[in-house]
Amino acid sequence: MVTVGLTGGIGSGKSTVVRLLAGHGAVVVDADVVAREVVAPGSPGLAAVAAEFGAGVLAADGSLDRPALAEVVFNDPERLAALNAIVHPLVAERSAALQAAAPADSVVVHDVPLLTENGLAGRYDLVVVVDVPEELQLDRLTRLRGMTPQEARGRMAAQAERGERLAVADVVVPNTGTTAELADRVAELWHELAARAAAGPPAAGR
Repeated sequence: MVTVGLTGGIGSGKSTVVRLLAGHGAVVVDADVVAREVVAPGSPGLAAVAAEFGAGVLAADGSLDRPALAEVVFNDPERLAALNAIVHPLVAERSAALQAAAPADSVVVHDVPLLTENGLAGRYDLVVVVDVPEELQLDRLTRLRGMTPQEARGRMAAQAERGERLAVADVVVPNTGTTAELADRVAELWHELAARAAAGPPAAGR
């Protein structure tokens, strides 16, 4: 097995790379999906969030009212830290369980948008960063997602800087060309990852 932490800035094409790797046979663990699972209705995670933040963060049907919770933690580092202290360990536990359930020769790709921001690089055998220049990010967010330039810059500023992502990368997948070119790069990456997974664990960790 080889474990991969995959990340990239908004508009980089990270989700496309994840889909391509899944198509080759990678086992994908999506951190955003897991984060929703651990606070699903009836879960211990949701109960812990409600106990910390009050019933006001619950919707009428008992599910998590994400906009209400966002208002509570927005611009309040202490409240955000309290939320992270509840959710992050649950996400890590669930992600580890999904990884453990994969076959021994798997390539397990952890899709982690905030890998750099949360200092998670050391958890994986390899960190793969999907990279584009910031001006291309801005173009894609405004042209393809309909954001205003101000909205796009705000979303970009909320994430790690490009250089910070590149600093933790073992492999960089540039995505400045066509979809076909990206698919070719991902196919090359897949062959390398599959070979590592088939060879077994490395003699030493990261």
